[in-house]
Amino acid sequence: MTDKAPRPPHIPENRVVDFDFMNPPGASEDVHRAWAELHQFAELIWTPYNGGHWIATRANVIEEVQADYVHFSHRNGISLPMGLKPVRYLPLEADPPEHTVYRQFLNPIFGPSRIGELKDEARALTIELIERIEPRGECEFIGDFAEVLPVTIFLKIVDLPLSEREKFLKWASEAIRIGTPETRRNAFLKISEYLSGIIEQRRRDPGDDLISRIATHQFEGGAMSHEQALGMTLVLFVGGLDTVVNMLAFFALFLAKNPEQRRRLAADPSMVPMAVEELVRRHGLTNTVRTVTKDFEFHGVQMKEGDIIQVPTALHGLDENRFECPLNVDFDREHLRHATFGNGPHRCIGAPLGRAELSVFLEEWLKRIPEFSVKPGSEVVMHSNNVLNMESLHLVWN
Repeated sequence: MTDKAPRPPHIPENRVVDFDFMNPPGASEDVHRAWAELHQFAELIWTPYNGGHWIATRANVIEEVQADYVHFSHRNGISLPMGLKPVRYLPLEADPPEHTVYRQFLNPIFGPSRIGELKDEARALTIELIERIEPRGECEFIGDFAEVLPVTIFLKIVDLPLSEREKFLKWASEAIRIGTPETRRNAFLKISEYLSGIIEQRRRDPGDDLISRIATHQFEGGAMSHEQALGMTLVLFVGGLDTVVNMLAFFALFLAKNPEQRRRLAADPSMVPMAVEELVRRHGLTNTVRTVTKDFEFHGVQMKEGDIIQVPTALHGLDENRFECPLNVDFDREHLRHATFGNGPHRCIGAPLGRAELSVFLEEWLKRIPEFSVKPGSEVVMHSNNVLNMESLHLVWN
């Protein structure tokens, strides 16, 4: 969206920055550095693009907004432009105490014992994929690996056909990270229509999968409605098919370009847990939004009820006020408390599974393909949207 909204009277002129989060200068070459340019401005800025909205640029402000559901609500939507989805994302677009009810249902499903089982399955699949790829001496990493590992695991959790993987990925990509509002709305409608049929089928003939558990769950006040089940399944579908895919791509690109750190990690796999946290900190992905619920003063500016504020996790991890030399990756970094998976009540419920898949990738890939680089002559193109992403990544090895 290129049209600019007029500046509301309560927005100070010195907080207005000409920044379109879908087209930041330099994003195609390095999307994270493009976002980091906002650190030259105030900790809260306002942009006239995409309907006009605030952007929190500093780690302390991002943490406050993520944790304070009283002043900053998820209820009206979590991404720009709003109003594209046919139902509410649940539990993301619910605030406590409503949110708590859904989380209490989902938390055991992503508990330690289940994550341990899924990590074993992810490891077996990772080894299979790498041993299939390795003899070729090259791959297009996103299509050959990043879109296969987490998506296969997710489709198994929800018992959806692996044969439909390409179609599902296309829908998820169109819904949250590429295209016009019209194409995104159409993608959400396709996903919702498909999942509605699956929910009805699982209600009639439930199995042991996650969608069956959602479709047949009984709250204290009665069964989950179709709309509630669809909203919960929709957020799991989109999140399960996109987020870890993009994080894996940024991990692989960093390792391909930084042989010294790659070799150190390959030589000492005990560093993998810290490396995962540091690489996740460095490569924040999501740009969610909140709606201001009431007029109040916040960090020196007036917030008005209905204002939209964007919370870019990349800017939290790249804040020099929080992390020394934040653009550098340091596997020995101490006090590594990032907000890439959120903080407060809406912290990402899939974070433990994501960490498990990222850890397995580092351990098994570096064991089998320790030396690799970006293919000469290939172009790495990045995009900024509600999720920062990479178009393709061609890797080569001897």
